[in-house]
Amino acid sequence: MSSLPVSVEKVGPGALPVEQSNAIVTASYAPDFERCRLLCETMDRFVSGFSKHYLLVERGDVALFRALETPHRLVVDERDLLPSWLHCMPDPTSLFRRRVWVSTKTKPLRGWHVQQLRRIAIAGHAPEAVLVYVDSDVAFLKPFDCSAFSRDGRVRLFRRNDVLDEADRREHVTWSRNAAAALGIAAPAVSPHDYIATLIAWRRATVAGMCRRIEDQTGRHWASALGLQRRFSECMLYGRYVDEVIGGEGHFPGSEEFCRVHWTGSPMSDAEFQAFIDGMAPEQVAIGMQSFIGTDLGRVRRLLAML
Repeated sequence: MSSLPVSVEKVGPGALPVEQSNAIVTASYAPDFERCRLLCETMDRFVSGFSKHYLLVERGDVALFRALETPHRLVVDERDLLPSWLHCMPDPTSLFRRRVWVSTKTKPLRGWHVQQLRRIAIAGHAPEAVLVYVDSDVAFLKPFDCSAFSRDGRVRLFRRNDVLDEADRREHVTWSRNAAAALGIAAPAVSPHDYIATLIAWRRATVAGMCRRIEDQTGRHWASALGLQRRFSECMLYGRYVDEVIGGEGHFPGSEEFCRVHWTGSPMSDAEFQAFIDGMAPEQVAIGMQSFIGTDLGRVRRLLAML
């Protein structure tokens, strides 16, 4: 894969040379633009220890997201990341309101599938050694240095131990099983561990190894193999690859979540939102408000301004 046409400078306090540097990666799309703007504003206020912030978007959203670019924030067109045989088009089943990605090598893919593919693909283009992933519906509330993800040359692997036997994690179980199939892990078919969280880090070189492993095991381009599965989690793939294929090499485990996320439910009242923030654990520096819940962004901005 070709390199992105960017250079990596030292940007602000705590920035690192390329061979030791961190990049922050956010995959987003037009309906989340204002949430992504809030993420960028709070990152600029609170986050240090990174060289670049990559915003990964579909080609039709590039012009919109250019408004968020700065010397250390770059909008990346998915066409520069994904295989040329994967095409985005208006989805006729939604009366052309939504988009679908099609090819002869995958099943039809939705935006959430392709966002995951972008998050994997950026590792073949960005020069930084560590990629820190944060969703576009996250806001930082406290200072955070990305060096928290590194220790003695190793990178922190988020892992929640022994939770996938819970009945309410059925989809996670499916993702774990499909990760095993893609990676050629014969047993266990389902890992007992969960690797899915917001605000996590991956080693770029490890992602490249994971993609090679998928291709060796399936005989397909890694994006084709995942696109045929369709029910996959990039976090589950990475976690199982690290733990079960390379034996944890280059990583150390951590179960604390740096971001408190409101995953499901209804929009919060002001009092509920304040209680949510008050309930943050000491290590948590950010909150995530899943955009599909419908919490009013103006309310979020107003309440954050009062903190």
